[in-house]
Amino acid sequence: MRAPSRKKSDLKAVISLFLKMGILSFGGPAAHTAMMEQEVVQKRKWIDKQHFLDLLGATNLIPGPNSSEMAMHIGQEKAGFKGLIFAGMAFIIPACLISGVFAWFYVSYGELPAVQPMIAGIKPAVLAIIAMAVFSLGKKAVKGPETAILGVLVLAAGIAGLSELTAMILAGIAGTTFFYFKNRQQKLNSIAPFIALPVLSMFSGISISGIFWIFLKIGSLLYGGGYVLFAFLDAELVQNGLLSRNELMDAVAVGQFTPGPILSTATFIGYIMAGIPGAIAATAGVFLPSFIFVAILNPLIPRLRKSKLAGNFLDSVNVASVAVMASVLFSMAIDTLQTWQTISICLAAFMYIILSKNYSSVFLVVGGAVAGFLLHLV
Repeated sequence: MRAPSRKKSDLKAVISLFLKMGILSFGGPAAHTAMMEQEVVQKRKWIDKQHFLDLLGATNLIPGPNSSEMAMHIGQEKAGFKGLIFAGMAFIIPACLISGVFAWFYVSYGELPAVQPMIAGIKPAVLAIIAMAVFSLGKKAVKGPETAILGVLVLAAGIAGLSELTAMILAGIAGTTFFYFKNRQQKLNSIAPFIALPVLSMFSGISISGIFWIFLKIGSLLYGGGYVLFAFLDAELVQNGLLSRNELMDAVAVGQFTPGPILSTATFIGYIMAGIPGAIAATAGVFLPSFIFVAILNPLIPRLRKSKLAGNFLDSVNVASVAVMASVLFSMAIDTLQTWQTISICLAAFMYIILSKNYSSVFLVVGGAVAGFLLHLV
């Protein structure tokens, strides 16, 4: 639901929120989305739950970092085009600065600082946040037995290893086809196509312009989250002799324990390759396509919702998006809840959420970090 009027205070509120989230949003896209839903739908009521789902479903169909693009969407809904730009920058820049500090430390001392105990405490707390978002969004996304079945199928496919994008597209096609025949529509509106940027040429060497174009290509074509990003980086950098595999693995580690979008790994790699100019070029290249995609896509979403056919497509993709979050939650839980410390932190986070009428995701993240550090000493 678009705000009828926008004020300077709206832009300030957008910047304040996403700066905070950029500093404290650990756990990857599913966790970031869960935190945004709690902050902008439940707590601040900037947009309603249905529109949040529509934004989420559409975002999953375009390249780039989903959580960063959701921040841009929300910023535009609240404060117009300036909101899009500043929300994206506020969410992205803190993570990139933190990655830059880690890169400096890595280049200067040859190793990364030991922050793993705190991250180990944050992860189980984040599980509780994701679980509550899946429950909250799932109630809205499931609009009958058909969408419930579709969600269960996507969840099973996600756990089995089917890619997120494939699951989204198949769910959208299957749901749209089913509802088309169910409703017996005679005249249908067309769905505007999603347009991706063409494949861009890669410059050879490690010039600043070369670094920019490499990461611009990655940002323009990336689907599937962090692990797909690392496959891209391996193909573009390691196999072309621009980065060692050990450096890539260290960059992967940085992406895992820094807040904000995992694409901030680009800042770390750019710094290793060419210092501060390289970090700036890599960061600008990898995130620029997302700003363009969101600016094009955002005005189309309300129009899609008004079309019966496109609305069915969005409903199908929306329930698939929640199911994908649930499959990520399942995988994260298997990987994370392996010690009594992580199980205890997760249970405590659930109790806090259940007992609190308006829980704070920031408090959960900070509390998880402190608990992880203290329990590590036991």
